[in-house]
Amino acid sequence: MRLTVNGIALEVIDRGRKEGLALVLLHYFGGSSRAWSAVIAALQAEHRCIAPDLRGFGRSAAPDTGYGVSDYADDVADLAGRLELERYALVGHSMGGKIALALAARQPAALEALILVAPSPPTPEPIGEAERIRLVASHGDRAAARESAGEITAVPLDDRTLDLVADDAVASSRLAWRAWLECGSREDISCRMSDVTIPVLVVAGTSDPHLPADLLEREVVRPIAGARMVLVPAAGHLLPIETPMAVANLIRDHLRLARVFQAARR
Repeated sequence: MRLTVNGIALEVIDRGRKEGLALVLLHYFGGSSRAWSAVIAALQAEHRCIAPDLRGFGRSAAPDTGYGVSDYADDVADLAGRLELERYALVGHSMGGKIALALAARQPAALEALILVAPSPPTPEPIGEAERIRLVASHGDRAAARESAGEITAVPLDDRTLDLVADDAVASSRLAWRAWLECGSREDISCRMSDVTIPVLVVAGTSDPHLPADLLEREVVRPIAGARMVLVPAAGHLLPIETPMAVANLIRDHLRLARVFQAARR
């Protein structure tokens, strides 16, 4: 469906049962809500699953400005308000993880749990300058997108899935693509991590060449009180696509723990 959120037209998947805790799922850089399709299929009988194409990605509008981490967090906050979510959990993958962290640090009253899947860290993402320049220049290059997907995954992707990943990358607006690589990925929001007070799970692939588990332990888990990390064996960076059932099961497990935590706080 199409929703105007924070003044921007966003494409949004909204599926599943309407009662109880909703899940808001945020995709990776160069991706779209479609990256969550298999995870949503596994969880929609239990939860309302909401996945937007973030501004400048997928089929959402691409404004001339507003591609900072806080702008994306504003969009997600407004989306939750537009949909009148009384209780929800945020699930953020890669770029979506950093956006989820920024929103969680604001302590929205309705937000009860946070699941970060191979998240971009709150500190500047470790991308060398030569690699950053190469990535900026690769925008719109379908062959480069397929090659990149093969480099950052550990579970082989079939041709149909590689086509989906490449289609999403090519659909990304040039502005959003460049802004994340040159600005968003470099933003440092680490000073806000002490404001994240809900239960946090970090999910990492043991074979992620882009954001390895030791980096996520140091930059994401340790700065957040009570955060914990679970490793997915033999998985790379695109966990929702490579190992969707493992991701869905970890989301279920974390939400059970979060319910206990929230009950104890009441």
